[in-house]
Parts: sequence; C-alpha cells; structure tokens
Amino acid sequence: MERTQRSPVIAVMGHIDHGKSSLLDYIRKENVVAGEAGGITQHVSAYIAEHDGRKVTFLDTPGHEAFKALRTRGAAAADIAILVVAADEGVMPQTLDALAAIQESHIPFIVAITKIDKNNADIEHTKNSLLEKGIYLEGLGGEIAYAAISSKTGEGIPELLDLVLLATDLLELSADVSTSATGFVLESTQDPKRGASATLVVRDGTLTLDGFVVAGDAFAPIRFIENFLGKRVEEAGPASPVRISGFSKLPAAGSLFSIAKTKKEAEALAAKNATATPLIAQTAAVDGVVELPLIVKTDVAGSIDAIEHELKKVTHERARVRIVFSGVGSVGEADIKTAHATGGTVIAFNVGTDAIARELSERDAISILPFSIIYELSEKVGELLAAIVPQITIDKELGRAVVVKPFSSSAKKQVLGARHVSGVLTVGDRVKIVRNGEEIARGSIGNLQQARADVKEIKTEGTFGTEIEAKVDAAPNDEIIAFLVTTS
Repeated sequence: MERTQRSPVIAVMGHIDHGKSSLLDYIRKENVVAGEAGGITQHVSAYIAEHDGRKVTFLDTPGHEAFKALRTRGAAAADIAILVVAADEGVMPQTLDALAAIQESHIPFIVAITKIDKNNADIEHTKNSLLEKGIYLEGLGGEIAYAAISSKTGEGIPELLDLVLLATDLLELSADVSTSATGFVLESTQDPKRGASATLVVRDGTLTLDGFVVAGDAFAPIRFIENFLGKRVEEAGPASPVRISGFSKLPAAGSLFSIAKTKKEAEALAAKNATATPLIAQTAAVDGVVELPLIVKTDVAGSIDAIEHELKKVTHERARVRIVFSGVGSVGEADIKTAHATGGTVIAFNVGTDAIARELSERDAISILPFSIIYELSEKVGELLAAIVPQITIDKELGRAVVVKPFSSSAKKQVLGARHVSGVLTVGDRVKIVRNGEEIARGSIGNLQQARADVKEIKTEGTFGTEIEAKVDAAPNDEIIAFLVTTS
C-alpha cells in the first residue's frame, strides 16, 4: 500500500446570511445562490476549486440553525473548517452552533471575517466578539488563523485560501488511490428519472465503474459516475464529490459507504447494516396533551432531519407535533391516505403533489402546505399547534372577605356584614361562597356599603355591608371570594 498526498475537504460553516455561499461563489466564479429560496443554502453541497494549482473540495453547509444535523455531518466529513463571521454582526447564535460542531469533530478551523466591504463593518468589534466567546485569534492571545475578506471585491480571499493550504500541509493528508473507494454519503434525493440518488465524498481509494456502492442498508450498481459539475467521469479519487444513482433505497445522509464487487455481496452487506427502523414513528399519546399529526415530504433526505430538528422547538405544554410519516419525493396518494387516517396535515418541502394525490386531498379536505423556506414552515406549524391547544379556564382570585353576620335573605339575594381580608371586591364581581374549605355556592356582588354609604369597591381592612346574589345562604365565618374567569 502506497499512500499519496490528497486534497483537503473543507467545511464552510457559520450563522445564517454571514456570507458562506457568497464566499464560495467568488471562489468558484459560479453563482449557487440564485436557485436557493430566500437566499438561504438548504442542502449540503460539495464543490472543487483550485488555488495555486492545488485542488480544494469545499462543503457548503447550511448556516440556518435548523440544519444543525447537516452542519455536523459536514464537519465530520471535513478535514478543516472555515468559520465565517460577518464584520457587521459579529458572533451570533448559529456561529456558536457551528463552532460546537467543529469542536465535536476535532478538526482545525480558520476564521473568515466576511462582509468587510459594508459601511457598518467593524473588524475590531468582530474580533472582540470572537474573543469573548473563547475563539482566540492569532495576534490576540491565540493560535487560530483568520482572514478579513470581501466576497464582493475579493479582498482577503487569496490570503484565506493560503491559510487553507497551510493548514492542509500541517495535517499531511494522504490516501491510498489503489484501493476501493470509501467515504461519506453527503446527501440523497429521489430523482424522478434516475430514482434514489446520492452525493458521495470519496475519502480514500478510487471510485471506478465497477461493482456496487453500499451505504448503510442501501446499495447501487456503479453504472456511471457524475462529478460535481454533472459531467460523467470514469473514476473519482480522494476528496472528490460524486453523484451515484440507482440505489435500492435512499441512503441515509451522513452514512459511510464502501464498495462490493457483486450484487450478492452488496445485498448481504446492506442487510447486515440494516436497522429495524419503522417508517411510521409510533409515539404514545400523553394524557391531556393533544397532537398535531404531520406527514412530511421533502426533496432530499437531509431536509427531513433539519425539519425534525426545527419542529422539536415548536412546543406547548398541552399540545405537541407528531411526525406520523416522513419521506423523500412528491406528495402521493399514500401520503393523503395516511393524513386522512390520522387526521394529519401534509407538509410539502420543496416538492410537488401528483395529480391523484391533489384530487384525493380536495375530496377528503386534506391540507397540503407547500414550503421552500424552513423557518416559514416552523412558523406555520406553530400557528397550527396553537390553534388546537385546548382552552383551560382558571379562576383568578380578585379579593377575599369573611362573613361576620347575615342580616336578611330572599329567594336569590342576601344582605351580609363582612370583614375585608385581602385584594379588592367590586360591585358586579362573581363570587364563590366557601365553607370549611368547600365551595357551596357561586353568585355575584349586587351592592357594597361602607360607613352606610354605597361604594363601588372594598379594598381596605375593616367591615362592610354587601348584597350577594346567590342561591345558598351564607353563614358566619364563610368566605366570600371574588374571582375572574380567565382562559389560557
């Protein structure tokens, strides 16, 4: 076995809208933002760029908080990370999430301070915000390399790439190109024409037009290999992102892949890797908690993880979200039938609905909610959850008094002498009459008198007269509790 130097795999990570995709746009001289809804990168993608004649593979990992699972996968598959921090905002919540993912993966990282071309850019403030979070830069008491860059003008980007290559040299990355390929599944999707397809990153060995790729419990014959530009190639070496189609099922994003020589070997290895995970998650209902059943369909497998991560934050003490079924591909007849059987709502994330499913949903009044931006999805689900929360009525105590002496009573009214205990009692308030801790009647305050004069409320210590409308007569030492009914 002879190991040779290989190219690095770089994960670009950070807070939403801090310039990750813009940085890669500049590096590749290609625009990858135009097709992304809301300008947010929502799928992990891999690209190869060159600097000083050396190839570098970049993983463009989503910066939205919801895609923590994908970010972690990206870091785990990478050799080095670039942590982007915008000069106009400094460290933000997802910056720290990205840092945690990097640290969990035990890989070195470089800081890119982006957007230095903006009028409100403050590089020194950004450096200080990094220091406050324990990110110690070179020259400021630490050893973490950094570059201040602009993806509009290109300022600082060559220096950033120099730092990437320097970090690469320090790692002394190597691979054995003579062996069969191994690596990671970066993303998987259901292609309408090609079936289950996946983006793989080769970490070691060489992928050739021979045998079968086995990833988890899925496998595919290697009939053709597409590089990151969509062009067919005969082989792919270490650090190469490739596309393989024709999997037996969607391979899980983040799973390891290896090569089997025959279909029989591939089937055996996939069966060995298989786990007994039901398609429909059964979750026991909790007493007093209502559920919002959802059927989630997405364009790629990684988005399911992201959506589940986001929806875990949509909570209420008396209601919860339950994902009845999740899968990749357009909304179909089976999804509508599942929704009908469970009383669920269908979430269509970056996918369409076939004609039969559309007709069936209209007939059965099943809601299909399309989304292309995940935070809009979570906001809508939050609204749906709030709408089904059962209302709870609470008696809020306003004031309390003790009956001193009953004076007179009729069929519905009674005049009492009472002593103020706490709070405020007001004419018109609803009241409870409580005897020895047990409520014996409810009614309302018809009149209040203090010092033989009519008053609207009693809020000070002392005795007073009151007319209570209630069906049960009060006795000495009974409590009169004024209350307000509220709902939550």
